[in-house]
This record gives sequence, C-alpha cells and structure tokens, in this order.
Amino acid sequence: MTNFNWFLDGGLVGFYILLSLIVGIFIKKYVRNVNDFLVAGRSVDLHVGMASLAATEFGIITCMAASQLGYRYGFAGATVGIIMTIVMFIVGKTGFCIEPLRKAGVVTIPEFFEKKFGSRVRWASGVVIVLGGLLNMGVFLRTGGEFLVYVAGLNPKYLEITMTVLLIIVALYTILGGMLSVLVTDYMQFLLMSIGLILTTFTVFIKVGWNKLFDTVITQYGAGGINPFVHPKLGWQYVLYTTLVLTATVLTWQTMVSRVLSAKDEKVAKKMYTKTSIFYIVRSLIPVLWGVTALVLVKLDAVGGNPLYAMPKMLSVLLPSGIIGLLVAAMLAADMSTDSSYLLGWASVIYNDILVIFHKNSWSEKRAIFINRILIGIIGVFLLLYGLWYPLKSDLWIYMTLTATIYSVSVSTLLIAACYWEKANDWGAFATIIVGALIPGGFLVAQQIPTLSPITDAIGPYYSGIASFIFAWIAMVVGSLLKISIKEKDRVLEEEIA
Repeated sequence: MTNFNWFLDGGLVGFYILLSLIVGIFIKKYVRNVNDFLVAGRSVDLHVGMASLAATEFGIITCMAASQLGYRYGFAGATVGIIMTIVMFIVGKTGFCIEPLRKAGVVTIPEFFEKKFGSRVRWASGVVIVLGGLLNMGVFLRTGGEFLVYVAGLNPKYLEITMTVLLIIVALYTILGGMLSVLVTDYMQFLLMSIGLILTTFTVFIKVGWNKLFDTVITQYGAGGINPFVHPKLGWQYVLYTTLVLTATVLTWQTMVSRVLSAKDEKVAKKMYTKTSIFYIVRSLIPVLWGVTALVLVKLDAVGGNPLYAMPKMLSVLLPSGIIGLLVAAMLAADMSTDSSYLLGWASVIYNDILVIFHKNSWSEKRAIFINRILIGIIGVFLLLYGLWYPLKSDLWIYMTLTATIYSVSVSTLLIAACYWEKANDWGAFATIIVGALIPGGFLVAQQIPTLSPITDAIGPYYSGIASFIFAWIAMVVGSLLKISIKEKDRVLEEEIA
C-alpha cells in the first residue's frame, strides 16, 4: 500500500514534467553556438551557478545511495557529506586547481591537459572520462524507476517503460537547449527540491521523532552508528577512501567542473564552491536521516532483503497524499537535473576531446551543435540498455565511487601535476591513465566473477580504491622521471659523440 494518489500527486508530477519540456523548447532559440550549448557562453553568475551545482549533484541516485548508508551504518553514513563540504570549501577558498583551470578558458579538462601533455593524452584522458562517467551513470535510470515503484506503488512490470519515458523527457530538453536549458531547469528543480526535502524531513520528525531515531541507531550499531572510525564495517580505511574519492570528484567530475568552466570568471567559480559547500552536508544528512527512519519502520523482509529500497518503502506509508506527490515531483526534478547534466557532460567530452581528431575544431557551429545533440541521444540509448542488465554486487554508494575512480583517480592526478609539477610529462600521464583505470576497473569486473569472490571480499572496495590513488601517483612520478632520465642520457650521449 502507498499513500500516493494518482490524481492529486500524479497531477503535480505531470505538471512539473510538462513545464520542464516547455522550458527546453523556449531556451532553444538562445543557443547560437557550441559555446552556448556546452558552457552557456561562460556567463553564469554566482547564484544561478550555486543552484545549478546543488541541483545537479542531488538526484534520486544520490538520495537512494545515502539512505542505504543510513540504513546500514546509522548516522555514520553522513560522513560522506561532512567530508565533501570540507573539501569543497577548501578547494573553493584556495582555488586549488579550479582557478588555473578556469583561467585557461577550456571547455573540458582533457583540453587543459593538451597544453601540458600533448594531444594524445588529451584523447586518452577523454576516453577514460567517458568510460568511467557512463558506467557511473549506468544505474541511474533503474534506480530512479525503482524509487517510483516503491514510493508511488508503480507496477514493477512498467519499470522499463517508466525508465524510457523519463530518459526521453530529459534528453529532449537537454538536446534542445544544452547547458542553457540545464541551468534554467536546475534553478527550478533546486527550488522544488528544497521544498520537498524540508516538508518530508519535517513530517519524519513529527511522526517518528528524533529520540526514536537516535535510540534505534545506538541500539543497532552502538558508537559505530555515530563514529565511522569505530564502526566494524567502516573504519579508517573507509574515511580515507571517501576523502580521496571526494577530493578527486570535486576537482575533476565533469558535471561539477562544467559549472566552473561556465562561470563568468575564476572568482565566481571559487565562490560557487565555497558557498555551495554547506549544501553537501544537507545533501547527505537528510537522506541518511530518511534511511535511519526506514531502519525504525521497515523490516528487510518487506523489501526483499535489500536495504536500498527501505527508504522509498518508508516514504510511501509515512507521507500523506499531497506531500508525497510534491516529494516525488521534487525527486524527479532532482533526478532530471542530474541526468541532463551528465548527458551533456559526457557528450561534451566525446565531442571536444575524442572526436577532435576528426573535426579539429573546423566544423561549423551548426554542425557542432547537431553532433552534440546526436551524442546526447546515443548516450541515452546506452544508459537505457546498460541500466536494464547490470546487477549491483555491493552498496550503491560503493558502485558509484568505484566507477568514478576509473577516471577521477588518473584525471585528478594529471590535473594536480599539470597545475603544480613542472617535471610532469606525457610518459607519466599515460602511465597514470593506465594504472588509474585498471585497478578500479579490474575490481568491478572481478566482482562479477563468482570464483574471484573470496579475493574481492578479502580486499574490499576501500583498500582497492586507496591503492588506485597511491599507484596512480607512483605511475606519474616514475613515468615522468624515467622520460627525463632517458632524455638526459641521450643528451649526454649526443654530446660525447659530437
């Protein structure tokens, strides 16, 4: 049973989706060139950028992943938001990497690498970014559909149809207006999302109460439900792994960096990070709180033994009609915002950094925009197919971070080296890209092979992720110094011959 009323609540959801499509059609006339399409003409001011950044990085997938952490680990699951806030604030305050990146006037990070490491590194890093990004986004649609199944009482046999319709709607307004559509709809979605989150959390406190939530966490997990360092399933390795992943994400995640590159200047970009940083505690704490509420009200048997579905199941019976419709509209709004930014983000890298070997920046603006729109459509089809068959073998959060590290490990290493290490060169860059992709990618593949389960279970995702960062930096240093050493030997040899 669910309190979702298809007339009242469904009407709210349908109205918002229709409004998003209308906005996409309206914005289309303002897209004059590829810069408008990909980075909104680099004219984004602080407040629009903040709303867009916040909306983009909160979707159904984020909410489900965080609530699963709350259900399984208690309030210690909110560690992600605390670390993210600290990292974002520090990066924004210092301008670490994002300031030189914005000053360079590039469209994507790989384009920035070309100036330091050459065109081949630009192409290779573009391939890795797209691979990691698409795998990361691959489970978004199914997770969004499953949220609707449990919250709105949607018949599971219509899950694939629902996924397809949602994707078509998001792809349409992204294809029509590019970054301009994304920014405008992000602003709308941020406002609606904020209202939905506040009303839902307020309802949770009224009907369940803080004392009940806190007591349940302590009863289930003891001190580990508050402190991740003493939680038997988390510990220092989880905190370190999360810190490394989130630092790399803040510096290199295409959907976040695209806001930096769309900002009016580097000062706006830095303020965008510092002023949005506090939102990331809210982004994590609220769904973790919902996950803890689900721990109080929902038994695992009611959701087939999968804690991922406990939170939406809880919302379906706790929220009254009207509020539940507003929440579903808010969550779909957040999800559409995330999906549209990701579609545009990966399409921009494919066009700007992978297909550059074909167009060499010589195509007309009209053709460039057309190709970007085609790429968004192709990516959408891939995501639909991938979301139908890939089985999760771990927490949703773990899957998201592991797929993200396929590119963020190597790309963050390259970015830091390109900005601050003079001796970094293309040998180190290629070694970093290979090592940074192989370790997390290999671990994801190994998880799908039953005979390797004892090994992957013994290593665990945290140690695998930490190793990825360590060996990526070793590869950068060794590869770069090796090239310098060989060149020096060649120079000495040439002098001796001369």
